[in-house]
Amino acid sequence: MKSNIVAGPVTLQALLLSAAFASPAPTAFANANDVAPNEPVITATPVQNNPSQVIQRNIISDVESGVDSVVSGLGSDIPTWVASGVPNFFQGFPTGDSVVSSLGLNSAELAALPTNVLNIDPYANWTNSGWSVRFHGNVYKQPNTSVHDLNKLADVFLVNTSISDLPDSQQDQARNLTAEIFVVQQPNVAVNTIHLEPAESQGSSGQPGGGGSSNTTGGTQDITLPYNTTVEGDFDTFVPIDSNGLDAGNETSKIQRLNTHVEGASIGNGTAYLVPPTGLTVVSDIDDILRITKIYEPEQGLINSFARPFTAWENMPDIYRNWSTSLPNTHFHYLTTTPEQITRNYMQFIYANYPGGSFDTRPLNFSDVSATLSIRKFLLQKVFETFPERKFILVADTSNSDVMKDYPEMATDFPGQVQCIFLRNTSATDSGDKFPYDTSGFKNLNQSSYMFFVHADDLTNLDIANGQCYNQSIPQNVTFGYQGLPGSSTSSVNGSATHTASAKGAAAGALMKEGSWLYSLLPLVATLLAGVFMTL
Repeated sequence: MKSNIVAGPVTLQALLLSAAFASPAPTAFANANDVAPNEPVITATPVQNNPSQVIQRNIISDVESGVDSVVSGLGSDIPTWVASGVPNFFQGFPTGDSVVSSLGLNSAELAALPTNVLNIDPYANWTNSGWSVRFHGNVYKQPNTSVHDLNKLADVFLVNTSISDLPDSQQDQARNLTAEIFVVQQPNVAVNTIHLEPAESQGSSGQPGGGGSSNTTGGTQDITLPYNTTVEGDFDTFVPIDSNGLDAGNETSKIQRLNTHVEGASIGNGTAYLVPPTGLTVVSDIDDILRITKIYEPEQGLINSFARPFTAWENMPDIYRNWSTSLPNTHFHYLTTTPEQITRNYMQFIYANYPGGSFDTRPLNFSDVSATLSIRKFLLQKVFETFPERKFILVADTSNSDVMKDYPEMATDFPGQVQCIFLRNTSATDSGDKFPYDTSGFKNLNQSSYMFFVHADDLTNLDIANGQCYNQSIPQNVTFGYQGLPGSSTSSVNGSATHTASAKGAAAGALMKEGSWLYSLLPLVATLLAGVFMTL
C-alpha cells in the first residue's frame, strides 16, 4: 500500500534514484537495454548551403523569453509546462553519474558491463563531395537492476495503478522501459568502426523502404567518426562516405538505404536513408498522430507509454503506406520530442507499422519545457537546411504548442519548401484534451497549404504532390488565436469545443481556479514517489 506522505522539495530524479537503489545489491534483468543522452555536438554539414551551427550550451536560455511570453500572453502564472502543452512526466530522468553513484558501482564493475550504442536511423544528403551521412546517437552501459527495483520504479510512473495489476506482457514492457531510463552514458569515447552495407527495400507491410526506396547495390565500407562522444555520451556529426557503387544523388530520384552497425557494441544497428536533393519529405510527429498516446491526459499518457502496447491511431498506417507508394521520391523523417532514452520503443513501432525513415528525438539535456520547445525548431531547421531543394509535408496534432508555432514559421522562414501542413485536432474527437492551442501562426498562410483534420480518412483523395492539402469537406472554422481555453464559448475548429483569443485572460484564470487536471498531477506524483521511497 502506498504511503500518503507528500514529498517535500526534492527533485524527481533524486526520488527515483533513492527508490531504485535503496534495496540490496541488484540482480540481472535480462531485457533491459537503451540509452540516455544529452545535448549533441552537431558539426557543419558538407553542403553547399549553410547548415545549422553546433548546438550551443546556452540554447536553453536563448528561448526562455519566448516561452515566458506564451505564459504572460495567457494572463496568468500558469506553470510554463502547462501553458506550453508539454506534460512533465518525461522530465528529470537521472543521468549516468547519478546512476553510478547510487548503485555504488566501482570502475571495474562498470568496465565489465557491455557497451551499447543507440544508433538512431540517420539521413544522408548529396554534396559536391558525394554522400554525407548524419550519424547520431548515444554510447552507454546498462547496469544490472533487479526486477524488484524495476517494479518499484515502474509503479512511480504508472499513476493510480500498479505493475502487479497489469498483464504479464505489460509488466515486461513497463520494466524494460523503466530500465532504459537508468543507463550510464559513456563520455569522451571514440565511436570506432561503423560498418555500412546495402539494405534491401522492405515490403509494403511494415516499412516499405522509406517511400521511393530502391534496392541499394553499393556503399559497403567501414568508417570511424571524427569526434569522441560528448560528456553525455552523445555523438552527432555528418561524415562523408565512399560511393562504392552507390547511385549519385544528382543522378537518381530514389531513396537508397544502408544498414549501419557500430562494431564492438552489443546493440548498435541502424538504417541510413540516402535522400536525393529533390523530392518530398514527410516530417511526422508520432504521439497522438501515428499512435494513441493521450499525452494530454497524464494518467492515460503514462500507462500508454510505459505499459500498454503501442497502438496505431485509426488507419494512419494505411495513409502513410499509400503516401509511400503514390507520392514521388518520398522520404519519411520522424521527429519527436520524446526523450532519447526511449527512442527504441518508437523506432520499433514505426518499423512494424509505417514506412521506414530517419529519426530525430530529444537529447537528455533538453529536459525542461523551454528546451523541449526549442529542440523541435532546431531539428526542423537542420533538416530543411540540409535539403534546400526538397519540399516538406509536416504532420502533427494540435496538443503540441511548439508544433503550432514552429510549423507555420517554417513556411515563412523557408519560402516554397513547405508543401503541406496537416494537424490532427485532438480536441475535436477526444474530450480529454483540455490543452489550449494557438492558431494565430496560420493567419497569413493560404488555406490550400494546411488542414486541421479530425479523422485519418480526411487525408485521403488529396493531390498532395501538386499542393492540394485541404479537403474542402472538412470545416476549419479557424479564428486565428488561442483555441480551447476554458470559460469561453465561441466558434470552433472542426466543430470542437474550442475558443478564440478574446477570452484568453479570463480563461487562463479559470484554468487555475478550476484546478487544472495537469497541474493537480504534481502532488499526486509527489505522493506516489514519497510512498515508494518510504516502503523501500
